[in-house]
Amino acid sequence: MELRPGLHRIQAPLGERFIAMYLLEGPEGALLFDTGVAESVTGTLLPYLSSIGFDLARLRWAVSSHCDFDHTGGNAALLAAAPHVELLAGEQDVPLAEDLDVLIDLRYGEFRDQDGFDDPPETTAYIREAAQVAPIARALRGGEEFNLGDRVIRVLHAPGHSDGHLALWDADRSALLIADATLGETVPTADGAPAFPPTYRDTDPYLASIEAFRALDPELLLTAHYPVYEGAGVTEFLDASAAYTDRLDAAISATLRESGTALTSLDLIRRIAPEVGSWSPAAADYLIFPVTGNLERLTARGLVTMADASDGAHRTWTWSAA
Repeated sequence: MELRPGLHRIQAPLGERFIAMYLLEGPEGALLFDTGVAESVTGTLLPYLSSIGFDLARLRWAVSSHCDFDHTGGNAALLAAAPHVELLAGEQDVPLAEDLDVLIDLRYGEFRDQDGFDDPPETTAYIREAAQVAPIARALRGGEEFNLGDRVIRVLHAPGHSDGHLALWDADRSALLIADATLGETVPTADGAPAFPPTYRDTDPYLASIEAFRALDPELLLTAHYPVYEGAGVTEFLDASAAYTDRLDAAISATLRESGTALTSLDLIRRIAPEVGSWSPAAADYLIFPVTGNLERLTARGLVTMADASDGAHRTWTWSAA
């Protein structure tokens, strides 16, 4: 659908969820923000562009918001249809955005050895089947601008969910496109039910990105997996996202204090999960991403002590504040 003149939200199914891609067009060309998975391009994006009479020759750039497979997995399919398009991604995310093996090993497998958490085999198999990545032509750091002829789109570096996460600011439309840079209190299914936790990874950068978004005071906030937020809804979503990090801090701190003993990451997560969300046990284990970010921050503040994994055991966390 066209949300504002030259600003389109193109929503494609993604299992029980959806992925929203965005087309920004003007007299001098167009930019696509995210490509979903391969089927998102062939089954949703290309038919939508055809339905609005959009000439693919006008599409100049495709920016991947970040490295996750459901944002880069349509890149190869897009190039097959429009080989002239320049693929771009955040500098820190490029190695993961263009190589599924690297993504699966370094991002999705980050907690395999230290914490005993990994995607189930069927999830990894689905990622390999659904996503078709391609080499990134140019890395972005934030601050770059794309001239569409009637307005200029500015790139923002918005880390927290991933190191190289990007957002786009369309000042003329007062529209901020953030993909997964801010994740509320839960990632929802297409019908709004809780799917899994907000998987930010690095807490302080995540909060800094939220503050940068607030400073822009956008009228329209556009994400990849949530509804469109307008007006007061923008502030409410950003506030809820920031407040959730405090909620996790409180649950982690209380549980570690009360336990009186060292806990592994998964032990801790399974104790706090019922009070910080309403997911299935398997989905709740994905709290490993934000909980690790919060634990690392608490450790840096001297409130928590981490014991490294050794002799096949997993690392543990202990409350150490007086």
